[in-house]
Amino acid sequence: MPKTKTQGIIFGLIMSYVMAYGMEVYNIAIKEGFSLKPGGLSNMTNSVFPEALLEASYMGVFVFVFSSLWGNRLGAAFAKRHTSPQKDNPYFCRVMRQAGTVAVMCPTMSLCASVLFNIILAGNSVAQLPAIWTGTVLKNFPMAFFWNMFAAAPFSHWLFEKIYPA
Repeated sequence: MPKTKTQGIIFGLIMSYVMAYGMEVYNIAIKEGFSLKPGGLSNMTNSVFPEALLEASYMGVFVFVFSSLWGNRLGAAFAKRHTSPQKDNPYFCRVMRQAGTVAVMCPTMSLCASVLFNIILAGNSVAQLPAIWTGTVLKNFPMAFFWNMFAAAPFSHWLFEKIYPA
């Protein structure tokens, strides 16, 4: 885990971009209709990856900023409220912090994406934002949770430990 402010920033950037990339792959595959075809997302093609990389290049900035401003703090507060570091397994404490952070960041990033992609770029009415945002959270939360728990966080911790060996 990060021990200095610089290490915290590096870890935050790694996690932000890994989360953004995974979520963009998921959302672009859905946007391109792969989830509606027989076989679902198993029929996804490699064309999704470059488009996801492009969108993740700027969405990762939003993830980093929002997680730095409130996502990480609220995730830590969630873990503090539901765990006891003196009694609980450290891994459990870390997973609870991740869960709390996802519970804050998914609605935050869903609102950001709803405004950017649906209101600004697609020209939908701002009056529809509550419905668009709700639908976006419902679509993204399961993926954000499981992507964070089983891919993004383990990969980010692994890469961080390669950069900063203990």
